[in-house]
Amino acid sequence: MERLLAVAVPFFAPILVGYLAGRAIRRPDDGLTWLNFFVIYVALPPVFYQVVSKTPFSQLTSFLFVFGTMLSSYIAFTLSFAIAWITLKGSLKDAALAGGVGGFGNVGYMGPGIALAAFGPQAAAPMALIFCFDAMLFFTLIPLLAALGEDHADLRGTARVILRRVALNPFIIATALGFIAAFLEFRPPEAIDRTLDFLRVAAAPAALFALGVTVSLRPAGRLPSETVAALIVKLIVHPIVVYLILSVLGTFDPIWVYTAILLAALPPAITIFVLAAQFQTYTDRASTAVLVGTFLSVPTLLLWLYLIDQKVIPPDLFPN
Repeated sequence: MERLLAVAVPFFAPILVGYLAGRAIRRPDDGLTWLNFFVIYVALPPVFYQVVSKTPFSQLTSFLFVFGTMLSSYIAFTLSFAIAWITLKGSLKDAALAGGVGGFGNVGYMGPGIALAAFGPQAAAPMALIFCFDAMLFFTLIPLLAALGEDHADLRGTARVILRRVALNPFIIATALGFIAAFLEFRPPEAIDRTLDFLRVAAAPAALFALGVTVSLRPAGRLPSETVAALIVKLIVHPIVVYLILSVLGTFDPIWVYTAILLAALPPAITIFVLAAQFQTYTDRASTAVLVGTFLSVPTLLLWLYLIDQKVIPPDLFPN
């Protein structure tokens, strides 16, 4: 238990501090602009670049692992989407965003901090792979479905926007550069490497603090039934599904399996609220899902960490 608290408290404390600061000071959203810019464009990309570039290239081509984690995310999305589709009586845009609540976790902001704190540098490669391919899946799938749900949708224009956002995402670019560096076994000069280290250390606390402030500024509305179902899928069903799928597909490094479980158990990504605002639908429910999901993830993530730490969950459910 002491080890779990040593991992969890430093991780959740910046979120709590950010949340309390946001509730107490009550500055407008635009006060977060430069902090979010620093996190997204300056601090977190070096994390993804360094962890990938310093990983043996053979580990980065574990396509079966990528397939398993993407399939589990898609199943979680589809389950949440189907429940919302029935509950909301065929609203494609709202169902797509509800699906995102159940399928797309806050891997960008919370993933690096909790995975590296729980499992060390060995979690870096699976963490980067999961984020990169999940981001490509959901940055494509949710906007496409939401656009299809609009009257007179400009599908060609939407496709261009989707491709541009995926291609220019700083985390995906950093991960791609890391792949190239790992393949070429390239190491930057010491001065650049130390600068990247310096930025990498700042990434997790800044990202978690920004997450806390952002959540505090989101209005908390009524928690409708499809949102409750999506949060159950996200926090409980998704990690179970990824564990079962990876166990069926083969034998993977235990740290990779546990990292996949932990990242699947993360709360809904703030990106879901951003997409809801962009399509001018489901905004209150997406905001509530992010807010409530982040708080509910404190006990659920602690539970998953406990089960992993105590070896209650074996790395392979079906050992040969």
